[in-house]
Amino acid sequence: MMDIENRIPLCEYPRPQMARDSYMCLNGRWTLKFISDGKDAKEYTVLVPYSPESAFSGVERTLQAHETMCYSRHVSFSEDVDFSKERLFIHFGAVDYRTLVRIDGRQVLEHIGGYLPFSVEASSREFDLDVMVQDPGDAKEISRGKQSSEPGGIWYPKTSGIWQTVWMEKVPRSYITGYKVVPDLTGFSIEVFTNDARHIPASLSFEGNSSFEFCTGECTRIDIPNPHPWSPEDPFLYDFTITLKTDVLEPSSLCDCIHGYVGLRTFGVGTDEKGNNVLKLNGKPYFHHGLLDQGYYKNGYYTPKSDEDFVNDIKLAKSMGFNTLRKHIKIEPLRWYYHCDRLGMLVWQDMVSGGGKYRLATISLPLVFGSHLKDDRYDLFARMDSHERDVWEAEAYDTVKHLFNVVSLAMWVPFNEGWGQFDSARIVGNMEKLDGTRTIDHASGWQDQGIGDFKSLHVYFKPYRFHNDRKGRCVILTEFGGYGYDTNTTAKKGFVYKKCHSKEALTKAIVNLYDKQIIPAKTKGLAAAIYTQLSDVEQETNGLVTYDRNEVKVVPSLILEMSKHLLG
Repeated sequence: MMDIENRIPLCEYPRPQMARDSYMCLNGRWTLKFISDGKDAKEYTVLVPYSPESAFSGVERTLQAHETMCYSRHVSFSEDVDFSKERLFIHFGAVDYRTLVRIDGRQVLEHIGGYLPFSVEASSREFDLDVMVQDPGDAKEISRGKQSSEPGGIWYPKTSGIWQTVWMEKVPRSYITGYKVVPDLTGFSIEVFTNDARHIPASLSFEGNSSFEFCTGECTRIDIPNPHPWSPEDPFLYDFTITLKTDVLEPSSLCDCIHGYVGLRTFGVGTDEKGNNVLKLNGKPYFHHGLLDQGYYKNGYYTPKSDEDFVNDIKLAKSMGFNTLRKHIKIEPLRWYYHCDRLGMLVWQDMVSGGGKYRLATISLPLVFGSHLKDDRYDLFARMDSHERDVWEAEAYDTVKHLFNVVSLAMWVPFNEGWGQFDSARIVGNMEKLDGTRTIDHASGWQDQGIGDFKSLHVYFKPYRFHNDRKGRCVILTEFGGYGYDTNTTAKKGFVYKKCHSKEALTKAIVNLYDKQIIPAKTKGLAAAIYTQLSDVEQETNGLVTYDRNEVKVVPSLILEMSKHLLG
């Protein structure tokens, strides 16, 4: 367990693609109370941004459905602010689930949802900040992912409250709220948005040399001489700076300036020289050789001990020849995607699942019998509440907007194994309108609606044999394997799909699985393979590394050799 120290955990700049020089991290020690029936209970000191259920928080107490948590701290901005020219914003990376923010006792914001960022404005440089949080847990029918009040099997403990970085920054009166960048292999198009409805003159300084003039709110094309494409093997990124020009209506106003980056790449599907349907990267066939990544950390649950934990997971996967991570039913802090961008790791992004209590026949029997149900049967998919469907759908589209600029993000995955699935054809159509630059796996595993570019399969309990899709779609194996080796022999029995008894036995079993099933399938037309999984999680012991990341459970050199055989 981590002691609560006089330090700031996870204090790295949280938004690498839109960085400002003004930054104050609010992670660290906060006061926390659990309130029930209007009465305050025991007061704790919590280490933000770790959820109170986790050991790293220093609390290790589960928020009950009838309780409200109250986080409190005094905030004093370290620099003078001229409020006639500048503004202060408090940013929350993610708070699960219903959040009320109060400044000096006055409610200034309510936010619902546990995975996307939100912000509030502060009107003074010194104030008392209170964050009230409720999390109904399993009763929550919107987005909960793998969280459960009764963890076991493939379900994990709940994560409530603040679990991503809280931070402040100072901006001018007119400031950049975001941008949308669409790269290709010769350059990129960019549109910059501000809080001001007017088209404000701006400039983009590219790689510290070339400068381009444009106006905000207008799409601008930047062509790059001798372009350098991005790929997992060569993750080249171009840095840029965007600066708003001095406002002609307010000559004395300050200018906003942000720093970002872009990588030149394209994603898609097509055929190879044999006529097989394949995934393409930068216009060429590219096999996605990946791992399922749950994004859970021992003692921290949703939140790692340090930023370096993100880096180490990605580097470990790369060291064994994997080029893809499927981020499973969780949205990570932006720094995780930044490390995938700069280190070279493709990302498949799952939407966070929700809905009511899942029916066993809907989410499990298809694994054995291969049956598929129409996903307009809301009763079968635990999606009877129309309001909950609307909220989930809005959050899915907001996720696409939030992560649109991530260079490494290659595929969206709206639904997994029928968990709260509904109306996938319409939802995929809307997602394609928001983002036509990436591929979409509409139903990972099963409950295939016969749409889109992919036939997506999960295979665990029987040998995999490749078959072309009858509808002519690209065939991808989006979960398989799950072989386990429990290094802690004193622990209770772990959950695995096939049990091994040593590092060598696990390595041999995985290599044999690829040699006998995956590599032959690739030669026949399989376009992607995602092995389960990167790390152990709680009672699941089917990772390539232990939950605490202290022991790699396979022989990396042999897995790398296997990967070279697969990709060669």
